[in-house]
Amino acid sequence: MSEELKDRVALVSGGGRGIGLAIARDLMARGAKVVIADNGTGIDGMGADPTVAANAAAEIGAVAFPQSIASPGAARQAVQLAIDSFGAIDIVVNNAAILRDAFIFKSEPENFEAVLRTNLFAAFYLAAAATPAMREQQKAGRTFGRIVNIVSSAGLYGNFGQAAYASAKAGLVGLTRVVAMDMARAGVTCNAVAPFAATRVTDSIKPANEAQAAYKERALKIAPHHVATLVSWLASDHAAKITGQLFGVRGREIFLFNQPRPAARTARLDRDWDFAALSEAAAREFAPHYADLKTDLEAFNTDPIV
Repeated sequence: MSEELKDRVALVSGGGRGIGLAIARDLMARGAKVVIADNGTGIDGMGADPTVAANAAAEIGAVAFPQSIASPGAARQAVQLAIDSFGAIDIVVNNAAILRDAFIFKSEPENFEAVLRTNLFAAFYLAAAATPAMREQQKAGRTFGRIVNIVSSAGLYGNFGQAAYASAKAGLVGLTRVVAMDMARAGVTCNAVAPFAATRVTDSIKPANEAQAAYKERALKIAPHHVATLVSWLASDHAAKITGQLFGVRGREIFLFNQPRPAARTARLDRDWDFAALSEAAAREFAPHYADLKTDLEAFNTDPIV
């Protein structure tokens, strides 16, 4: 066991399986004390199995919180469990996610809302519950705090049938930026990580074409421990000055993504715009910068380095 995170206290949502369990295991291997929050639901958010968190916690020596954290009260209970068990809350990893994919013209509002509750609202609830404690700890001399949000390239590029999932993950990028700003004075960082690895999400992909089938085949070869290494690094003193950033990790490849900023500008100083002038200016100034409709599966459809 290494000691980069010795005596730090971490809470990992969705920590009972896949990437979440890999992250929890890696944090513990580096000296952290961990609470695994996972209600054992299916990838579609249906059902629950409390033994998922219990078994994962028993396997690695963590503490289990076998409830859904997609409510403010449960998020507060999970944070309080970490504090009661280990005396503090230093690291929050928002990893819990479900999928209910459908083309927008076939989508059901209740499915969209369910995905946002688990994938976005729960992350907000945990951050809102943990950050007051982190601020109080900072005032008491425990000058440390890390929040890592697990996002997705689907929230950056989009993908067919993933209105709910992509909306939630894009929202999580925005939440990352705001939390980073709100907590900067307290010395608490907040970053986002888009993982590429073999998970239940990857396994659930239903390829619509050969390119997507090839993407799935490649993704299933990538072990989640690569994601865990990056998350643990962001949770350590090595990344104390890094906040508000968006990373990707695919095997041994690590990406730093740019974030939306104006790519081009045009202005009319002498009069208001009319359609003819706007069409001319758009063709001249904007057309070279328009983003294509490539999906995330197509954008990263190359052999990973593993």
